[in-house]
Amino acid sequence: MMAFTMPACVKNPGMVEPLRLLLMLVAFLALASVSARADDAGITYARIASSEEGYVLNADFKFDLNQKLVDALAHGLALHFVTELRIERPRWYWFDKLIVHRRLEYRLAYHAMTRSYRLNIGSLHRNFDSLADAVHTMERIRNLYVAPPDAFDSKDRYEVTLRFFHNTALLPKPFQLSALANGRWELDTGWTKWSFTPETVTPEEATEETVPTEEEPAEEATPEVMATE
Repeated sequence: MMAFTMPACVKNPGMVEPLRLLLMLVAFLALASVSARADDAGITYARIASSEEGYVLNADFKFDLNQKLVDALAHGLALHFVTELRIERPRWYWFDKLIVHRRLEYRLAYHAMTRSYRLNIGSLHRNFDSLADAVHTMERIRNLYVAPPDAFDSKDRYEVTLRFFHNTALLPKPFQLSALANGRWELDTGWTKWSFTPETVTPEEATEETVPTEEEPAEEATPEVMATE
């Protein structure tokens, strides 16, 4: 009995090694980006509360602008950030039903003539003498309108996801290309998830709807974002 073997057919062996190196580089950049996001930005507190107008969001973020973003501001580049909120009602028989999708957008820019920072929050704006004060304002949200009083069934349970991130899609085109290859343009808390039942929501008291954290945010006099539409 005779056995026959055929050599493996490789059309272009020279392409294998460069392709392997490229895949390794992509994986490394993805891991580096996720690691940087986890270390530099996060959500320390978030809660759906009730008000006279309906349901509102209170949240505290924690992040620092890295030197890349600080330098971009100093050279006249405006940065755009987004707080994104989603509330869904779970359905065992189908995809979850989206009840609320809310985006609060920020535009931060430095004005060399006045040596001040201008922060646009939706249709509102404020000027700050320091970058730290402008960043601190973005880190704290109070009474962000979410939904009217009758938006939720009182006995149903709803899943909430919240995120804060730098919207690199609004950078000028050349910088968008740079952002694709350079993770230092990234700032993203990632999604924080929790659930709530409308009948347990209260205006002030901390409840089980509070996102678990290692420590509660400090009570101090800070600018509050009062969102209007």
